[in-house]
Amino acid sequence: MKKVSLILAAGVLATSAMAADVKGSGASFPYSVYQKWLKAYYADTKIEVDYIKKGSSKGIKDVTKRVVDFGGSDKPLSPKKLKKAKLYQFPAVVGAITMAYNLPNIKNGELKLSDKAIAAISLGKIKYWDNPMITATNEKLNLPHKKLTFVHRADGSGTTFNYTYFLSLVSDEWKDAYGAKKLVDWPGKQHVGGKTNSGVAANVKQTPYSIGYIDYADARGAGLPMASVENRDGYFVKPTLENFQVAAAKASFDPKKDFYSIIAYPAGENSYPMVAATFILLPKEKADMNKKVTKFYDWSFKNGATLASDLGFVPLPSSLQDKIRTYWSDKGIK
Repeated sequence: MKKVSLILAAGVLATSAMAADVKGSGASFPYSVYQKWLKAYYADTKIEVDYIKKGSSKGIKDVTKRVVDFGGSDKPLSPKKLKKAKLYQFPAVVGAITMAYNLPNIKNGELKLSDKAIAAISLGKIKYWDNPMITATNEKLNLPHKKLTFVHRADGSGTTFNYTYFLSLVSDEWKDAYGAKKLVDWPGKQHVGGKTNSGVAANVKQTPYSIGYIDYADARGAGLPMASVENRDGYFVKPTLENFQVAAAKASFDPKKDFYSIIAYPAGENSYPMVAATFILLPKEKADMNKKVTKFYDWSFKNGATLASDLGFVPLPSSLQDKIRTYWSDKGIK
């Protein structure tokens, strides 16, 4: 009887997933805000949108193979790649990548990390927490002589792409050796990987004296403290919604280029240095289904700003929303 019950339960779940009106997959970076939006959207419209977090690489793969109605990616595709894959693209929301850590008695924002220290950690060059590159900016903290474990994504990830894009801007050594990638063969020996942002957060939480790059919502959701990070103008900026908004305002999205833009390392005293937009990819030939997808995001733009802000994401400004709606109209998908 137990086996029958389990089989029936699995069948119900599978049927529920199959019953979704709109199906998407991809980036885990915006997953928490998408979940809030799709639940609120269903409550208001009774239209079911399903989104599975798999990572940006799989999101791009799924929509390119047309196994989902839309894909999510934190790495924007160039107009050339979009043309080849026959896809449309638009941004959905802006978020931030944080350096979350597991250190006893060091509160959120107290740890200060220079861009050089972050690069050195990522390159596997910092073995202990009391390394001079870290202590130099943390004279008031009692950093222990404990091995530092770096936690990173183990799957193809837009979060990794944006993080390594930042590293390429602040470190010539990183740029020459690795560049900006969705999947990295990480150097050094003191590192461990996790799948999706929540997987990285879980690894940091359960690994004493570890540090990893994680989207703000997942880091906060896991109760992890996050470092103040040195920005382009040399200021140490705390990971707050206000500082993310300052950075996001520096972005330039051109609909003629399918909104292709990477917001990394913006200037400004209060600009948080690691922010990223996340994007939606749509198959060009599926106009009717695309209208269902854009209807969901149009509703989310109009009604989901507070839900996004509460999670630490930056809603798109109204001027950019208008550009996106015009883009949809021009493509016949609104």
